[in-house]
Amino acid sequence: MIKPSRGEKIFNVFNMTFLGLLAFTTVYPFVYTVSISLSTAAEAQSEGLHLYPREVSLTAYKMVFSSKVFLYGYANTLFRTIVGTFLTLLMTSIFAYPLSKRNLPHRGLFMFIILFTMLFGGGLVPMYLLIKNLGLVDSRLVYVLPGMIGAFNVIIIKNFFQSIPDSLAESAAIDGASDWRILFQIYMPLSKPVLATVALWTAVGHWNAWFDAMIYISTPEKLVMQAYLREIVIESSTAMVSKGLIDPDTTQFTPATIKAATVIVTLLPILLVYPFIQKYFMRGIMIGSVKG
Repeated sequence: MIKPSRGEKIFNVFNMTFLGLLAFTTVYPFVYTVSISLSTAAEAQSEGLHLYPREVSLTAYKMVFSSKVFLYGYANTLFRTIVGTFLTLLMTSIFAYPLSKRNLPHRGLFMFIILFTMLFGGGLVPMYLLIKNLGLVDSRLVYVLPGMIGAFNVIIIKNFFQSIPDSLAESAAIDGASDWRILFQIYMPLSKPVLATVALWTAVGHWNAWFDAMIYISTPEKLVMQAYLREIVIESSTAMVSKGLIDPDTTQFTPATIKAATVIVTLLPILLVYPFIQKYFMRGIMIGSVKG
């Protein structure tokens, strides 16, 4: 066994110290937010590091979950994430399947049109006029329909479909299977890695989205959770009281604890789902990116 030299030992110590500090600066904001959300008002206002709550209080979480404004936003976000992700996987797979066939007429033209949308866009004003003409302004459907099919997702799924041997589809066609049956019973079950990858991208995108709600939605009950989170973070405690986000008669809280509890409640679903999908992520993105 070769003993490390003095220089290697010094480098290893420096490397571990640097990576440890980097990891701490990455994790500490989350730990700080959890600690503040579980702390009493006095503890939250104290200075210094907050690695754990010295005095535990669930008042902030009780107030968050008792707010009808927040519950409406949570329900709208769940609707957007679940329905939007399902429609994206379904419609993108249907769109990508014929493009994966090299004998598709005008396949190159279709691919050019798809790539063109990745480079050029109309902008915010034409998009708003389009949404308005479609009757989607102040409708929950505006969350799921405009971005249902993305060019990048189409290319990723199409490339994965091309990696599936044509002999499977040909054998199924000889047995009388239609293209719909081949897609749903052969291609999609074999494409779980790339579908899980696209589902993760789409779900995270829907869960974190707030700008379209701010532009297209005017009814408070139709806003998503992230729009409420934005208001909570940037507004004063007086505005939070007027919106029913906090109870003015409760003294065991500060605006900081309410904000921290809202952030944690917002993050938890994605943090819980991500580990179960991560195993498909690298496989899906690698296989879906090597075919032309």
